[in-house]
Amino acid sequence: MCKGLAALPHSCLERAKEIKIKLGTLLQKPDSAVDLVIPYNEKPEKPAKTHKPSLEEALQWRDSLDKLLQNNYGLASFRSFLKSEFSEENLEFWIACEDYKKTKSPAKMAEKAKKIYDEFIQTEAPKEVNIDHVTKDITARNLGRPSPSSFDLAQRRVHALMEKDSLPRFLRSARYRQLLQ
Repeated sequence: MCKGLAALPHSCLERAKEIKIKLGTLLQKPDSAVDLVIPYNEKPEKPAKTHKPSLEEALQWRDSLDKLLQNNYGLASFRSFLKSEFSEENLEFWIACEDYKKTKSPAKMAEKAKKIYDEFIQTEAPKEVNIDHVTKDITARNLGRPSPSSFDLAQRRVHALMEKDSLPRFLRSARYRQLLQ
């Protein structure tokens, strides 16, 4: 049984993360109970069908998260790795921000900004990213007048977190080491 945070077995942590995600889904879609089924043995997603990077390309990811994110195969592998650890919310937020910046229509931009805020930024959001309250407040104020830069500060904070935490874990993973062979 799950006892004490420090002594939680890996499977208990995974189960807790699954439950958190499913509860977030319930908050978003209260009329649908179908999504509440929590599977035990989901297979991780495979990277998108793109060409496997050369050894040189994959080695460059050690030096730069941006090089990894710019490579379709690298992005798909990184996303798959994060999903296997139940920690993909930072990457999903970063991708949503990149998509948001490409939005031209002010009405569409406001709609996307609200969706991103509700999904990733607000307290108790279903996929809440770990950013400080000052960044949350600035981002919330930016949404009063949505612009392509509304999420820039939050996106930079999340990018720094991925660079400091998620990327090193990915680079130590069997998935990454397999790419180097």
